[in-house]
Amino acid sequence: MTDARTKRQKAIADMLREAPIGSQEDVTARLKALGYEVTQATVSRDLDQLGAVKVKRGGSLSYALPDQMADNDWAASRLQRIVGEWVQSVEAAGNLIVIRTPPGSAHLVSLAIDQSQLPEIAGTVSGDDTLFIALRDGVTAGVIAHRFLTLAGKA
Repeated sequence: MTDARTKRQKAIADMLREAPIGSQEDVTARLKALGYEVTQATVSRDLDQLGAVKVKRGGSLSYALPDQMADNDWAASRLQRIVGEWVQSVEAAGNLIVIRTPPGSAHLVSLAIDQSQLPEIAGTVSGDDTLFIALRDGVTAGVIAHRFLTLAGKA
């Protein structure tokens, strides 16, 4: 991820934590006020990469980040959707699982896995089109790899 994108996404996350924001246009306007040159399309991608979703709070819709939501069902359904859409292959390798994605999307899958807080997974490391899943002691990589293949619709 580029330094500019990282800073911009941090600014968006800070905004969403500070006050309710109901539209991408509002996020775009606030970023421009902070000196960022962005388009609505860029903001849309950033919100998706951050895992922000619209939720009803206090009678109105506004964006919320995954850490602002206590619903594990949301994380599980998001994981299934993202794995189904982005995962191209899954392979067990020792106590790791190697997942391949299209270029530039490994971090999306990695973030969804991290947010799902699966007890068998110690953590993830992602590159551009490949991510590694480190499994906890005693977990069989083949079993978890098969679970991801099933989520991806490739089993």
